[in-house]
Amino acid sequence: MEDLTPLTNLQQLADSAKRKPKMSERQPLLLQGDGSDYEGNRGGGLIRPPVRSSPPDSTLVNVHSEDSIAVHAAAAGDDDEQSSQAGEENLKSSYNPTHHRTLEHPTSNFDTLVHLLKGNIGTGILAMPEAFKNAGLYVGLFGTLIMGAICTHCMHMLVNCSHELCRRLQQPSLDFSEVAFCSFETGPLGLRRYSHLARRVITTFLFITQIGFCCVYFLFVALNVKDVMDHYFKLDVRIYLLLMLLPMILLNLVRNLKYLTPVSLIAAVLTVAGLAISFSYMLHDLPDTHTVKPVATWATLPLYFGTAIYAFEGIGVVLPLENNMRTPEDFGGTTGVLNTGMVIVACLYTSVGFFGYLKYGESVKGSITLNLPQGDILSQLVRITMAVAIFLSYTLQFYVPVNMVEPFICSQFDTTRAKEMASTILRTVLVTFTFLLAACIPNLGSIISLVGAVSSSALALIAPPIIEIITFYNVGYGRYNWMLWKDFLILIFGLCGFVFGTWASLAQILNPSLD
Repeated sequence: MEDLTPLTNLQQLADSAKRKPKMSERQPLLLQGDGSDYEGNRGGGLIRPPVRSSPPDSTLVNVHSEDSIAVHAAAAGDDDEQSSQAGEENLKSSYNPTHHRTLEHPTSNFDTLVHLLKGNIGTGILAMPEAFKNAGLYVGLFGTLIMGAICTHCMHMLVNCSHELCRRLQQPSLDFSEVAFCSFETGPLGLRRYSHLARRVITTFLFITQIGFCCVYFLFVALNVKDVMDHYFKLDVRIYLLLMLLPMILLNLVRNLKYLTPVSLIAAVLTVAGLAISFSYMLHDLPDTHTVKPVATWATLPLYFGTAIYAFEGIGVVLPLENNMRTPEDFGGTTGVLNTGMVIVACLYTSVGFFGYLKYGESVKGSITLNLPQGDILSQLVRITMAVAIFLSYTLQFYVPVNMVEPFICSQFDTTRAKEMASTILRTVLVTFTFLLAACIPNLGSIISLVGAVSSSALALIAPPIIEIITFYNVGYGRYNWMLWKDFLILIFGLCGFVFGTWASLAQILNPSLD
């Protein structure tokens, strides 16, 4: 996943219902806030109205919870309590959150599909051939399709939980961290104390994921430029990283996303062109399938998992896109926007991985562009094109983590000049931090696998089943508790990938000779 500034959907506070302002077309896709409270701004201040563990009227907490029943029993007789609960249940069951969203410029189904594709296709697709090397040709083929199906199902789980919580809380929309917060806050009594922790964990992993993407982008550009320049003279990759640092800092001092729109368009066009030409190289003079391993060793499978889940991790853009649709009912369903987009993504990833590994075999590198003929003018142009595209895309990836931290940092200062200075220093420090990470680990495949195993698996495979189990605690898990068993299987799969993928990636980073 990866790309798209829209990771969270932040709306105005509900207690300003008299004003009920319209949202701009980008507002649901960007992190907004006044920075008065970093954690609260990402959570407590976002839930409208605030959820409490023991509300006086049980308007936001499941009416069948023990503390809610106790409050009603103390205030009135059992008959009045049952009547009140029944009326409230009817009100909540009839509430449709999609009918209460006020959008100034909602997106069409096609617009949403394009954003979904852009949010899932990035540097991860270029790393899929190396992922196939770590899994084997046929394990990678079927494993990637299965991984895509599981990740898509987890996206559906998150959307369904969001709808259920929106009906329960009578809110028009929620973002990822709000869904985690509300699921705990309206779940079993013993878990409600952890609702703020759940929100912080999701926000933290979103931050780690985006910083990881920035680190990968930094290294990707440097490696591709180095590969081109090595044809003329050789320099260490860290030299190219250092040469990129100042231009990257200057470009990321742009605070208004409006000025980055042309940059995003140019990057998208260059990416499509680079992928098309790279694919033509891969399909030329393909060797026989017997020239590569059908199945790799168990030791390298965790590396495959990390790279594959990194590529598929687009769950952070799902809720913002669905919340901003003109017809959100078309997002889900068998032939909905989500399934259509993810089928396209899975087919692209599988094709690039399969043919890339078949073409270059065991010599395949962390980015397929690095395997293109070095002396060929067209291949050199592809490397430069993709390097420029990813360089420009860095600013959009960076926009998300900096806007998670910037409001909190700026709120510590009083004057406008001091706030601007603090913002400039923060952006410089964060860009430099990603530069240092890339310089310390100049192995593109290892960084991609590590980011995928640590943060992407937590967001895409671990968080959704936990949220669904807690959200439907008082609703039920279906016949034979099939939903519970299914969530446990996905959770175990995600945890195993998290542990073994992280371990294998760190081992490869600490001991590069294992590569």
